[in-house]
Amino acid sequence: MKKFLLAILVLAFVFTPVFGGVGHAADKMKVAFIYVGPHNDGGWTQAHDNGRIYLEKHVPGVITSYSENVPEGAPAEKVIRDYANQGYKVIFATSFGFMDPMYNVAKDYPNVIFEHCAGYKTRKNMGTYFGRMYQPDYLAGIIAGFMTKSNYIGFVAPFSIPEVVREIDAFTIGVQEVNKKAKVHVIWTNSWFDPVKEANAANTFLANGADIIASGTDSPAPLQAAEKKGKYSIGYDSDMAKFAPKSVLTSRIWHWGIFYARAVKEVKAGTWKSTEYWGGMKDGIISLAPYGPMVPEKVKAYVKKRKDQILAGTFDPFDGPIYDQKGKLRVKKGQQLSDKDKLSLQWFVQGVVGSIPKSGS
Repeated sequence: MKKFLLAILVLAFVFTPVFGGVGHAADKMKVAFIYVGPHNDGGWTQAHDNGRIYLEKHVPGVITSYSENVPEGAPAEKVIRDYANQGYKVIFATSFGFMDPMYNVAKDYPNVIFEHCAGYKTRKNMGTYFGRMYQPDYLAGIIAGFMTKSNYIGFVAPFSIPEVVREIDAFTIGVQEVNKKAKVHVIWTNSWFDPVKEANAANTFLANGADIIASGTDSPAPLQAAEKKGKYSIGYDSDMAKFAPKSVLTSRIWHWGIFYARAVKEVKAGTWKSTEYWGGMKDGIISLAPYGPMVPEKVKAYVKKRKDQILAGTFDPFDGPIYDQKGKLRVKKGQQLSDKDKLSLQWFVQGVVGSIPKSGS
């Protein structure tokens, strides 16, 4: 009997939303977050959870809760629908694979505000949001291009959706700008968060001569693999220096709280409208983390010059001329890859070694 009661308690804990904030929920606007990974993964999901905490601190009258490790696809629909049924006014879904489930639920709850991260489907009560991560990706590529000695850089990538292809391309454009000899090699893990697969991919690169590992996945495992071999690395999502302090040159990081606070303030004020938000470094939603002590001042100075140009709007990483892997001119000199093409990008730039699975996964 005791074992039965214990099992019931464990199940109740697993499937009950985790609440933040203090005070009575009835007195506050209820806001929910759907996470694809654990809230403390050290990467993507933790960056979103930091944004949730930021929201609570900066917007009075809000209480938040979250569900973590939610599978993408159909299982997510039940989680989102449950929050809508429980009186949550705003629901944020923080992974690409939550798009269709949220789109389905939003139709049935016109008085609830839905926001989906990285997607492209909208309704009157459902917006999308993302950041121009390709800007710090490019800057990180400059650092890698300067600091590689072997000219072999490994990029651990999750899924071959445009978001990830764009990051690899921008990173490689930065690498090639300062070091034409350097190549960026790609391995797909087909998972957002799988430390074992991520470490295996990094170790494959290292065995083949890579001296810098860049990660586009959610755990610090690739960076830790690089540190074990005495090589450099570049993190993603959150500042990952604490996981591999002797290895991490910098990280490309998200500051989601800026968007979360803005969106919820608009809902509270009655001014929210469905938009397709795509903010850049100028908005503060993305940035580079502090440099590791191994990054030379001359490299920092070059990166600062390019960063200032991006902030001023006088330069974009996707300014032409840009050639693809086969040497075909894709963007002419004096032109820039359009936002529409950036958002649907499915070709690699010159300097990338690897292919893009046609399945997009």
